[in-house]
Amino acid sequence: MIVEPIQGEGGIRIPPDGYLRVLREACDRHGAYLIFDEVQTGLGRTGYMFGCDHDAVKPDMMTLAKALGGGIMPIGAVIGTEEIWEAVYSKNPLSHTSTFGGNPLACAAALATLDVIIEEGLVERSAEMGCLLKIGLQSVADKHSRWISEVRGRGLMVGVEFGEDEVGELVVAQLLKHGVCVAYALNNPRVLRFEPPLIISAEQIYMAVDAVDKALVETDELLASLV
Repeated sequence: MIVEPIQGEGGIRIPPDGYLRVLREACDRHGAYLIFDEVQTGLGRTGYMFGCDHDAVKPDMMTLAKALGGGIMPIGAVIGTEEIWEAVYSKNPLSHTSTFGGNPLACAAALATLDVIIEEGLVERSAEMGCLLKIGLQSVADKHSRWISEVRGRGLMVGVEFGEDEVGELVVAQLLKHGVCVAYALNNPRVLRFEPPLIISAEQIYMAVDAVDKALVETDELLASLV
């Protein structure tokens, strides 16, 4: 069973509390492995070190990338239990190879990234700043309920869903004018994803939220002029 603790490209889709625990129990019951794709949710993004920590669930395997390189070095990793590693690699350690696997420079960057995340409390900061971001975006959504249907997320992984197609794309264009760059989810263009660096300040969050408000006002004016 392979899942994202929170669907990223699907539009910041958050499962109900306990969902991952039920998956863990089901996999144990049927002898299946549980694999978490934490490429987007891992390393503090959701206000937990890993997205699965919200439900206190341990997978059999986990994939990591993106944040693992600290924004400097491209790197991906696969983590697994001793049972899986013995079953897969004990007879043939080279059964999975990569041209640049184990790259010393990339691995050094990843280790330094983990040190910074832990030593500077960035997981806790993600939870704190994420709360500010959600509150701010929700206040904007309440003001512009005509266009925004929902604000959802954990930590600094927040999605704003629009009720109509293409409105979000117009908002993206207006936001750029105010110095804020956001992208919509690839598999759900109605959802704008707000995933700033974990080191973002409260002042920067307030600025971004204000920019969203202004962008929505401008988008509303633009659409009204077309009627």
